[in-house]
Amino acid sequence: MARDKTQENIAIRGEAVRQRVIDAAERLLRSGKADFSMRDLAAEAGVSFATPFNHFGSKGAIMHALSERRTDTMAIRFAETRLPTDAASRVMLAVDTAVAVMLEEPGVNRAVMSGIGTTGGSAGHAWVRSTALWTLALGAGEGIPENYRTHALDCLPRQLALCFRGALSFWSAGELPDEALGPEARAVATTLLLGFTDRSVLFV
Repeated sequence: MARDKTQENIAIRGEAVRQRVIDAAERLLRSGKADFSMRDLAAEAGVSFATPFNHFGSKGAIMHALSERRTDTMAIRFAETRLPTDAASRVMLAVDTAVAVMLEEPGVNRAVMSGIGTTGGSAGHAWVRSTALWTLALGAGEGIPENYRTHALDCLPRQLALCFRGALSFWSAGELPDEALGPEARAVATTLLLGFTDRSVLFV
């Protein structure tokens, strides 16, 4: 029992250090230092030079962690909102929530998106986490006809994740201005939902 408690305490301390490093990376990005080095990061976090490597392995993994933090924020805010009763309206609300999170700090979030797009062999969990958000939004598929509801719930979360990431990629590259991100993301989601839901719900 004592050994289990010790391991639990070590894990808690480790997670605290991990979050401290991620917080420091965000501060560096806010100050315009998207090209920060791991040495810069360690200094900002007030930890040893080896600590970011020990917890993440590479700068690419840190950028993925920043991306995952944003997706988690989207899911939390969405879940805390009063949700519509039909799946299509919930998806639109999820789009608006996700866009709002990204536009809160556009400079930082563009840097994060650019960072995870150029991390080479560093793999993250962005698609899995984003898929979970759209799965949450679709819920039990209320409003989707029963004869193809199962298919919709199986394929739409992954496709919505792919398309939203595509919109973010063009946005982070500067091809999509801030004011166009929301409308374009909604248009993509609407296009995907057209084959599964009542058009009167989508075009309001």
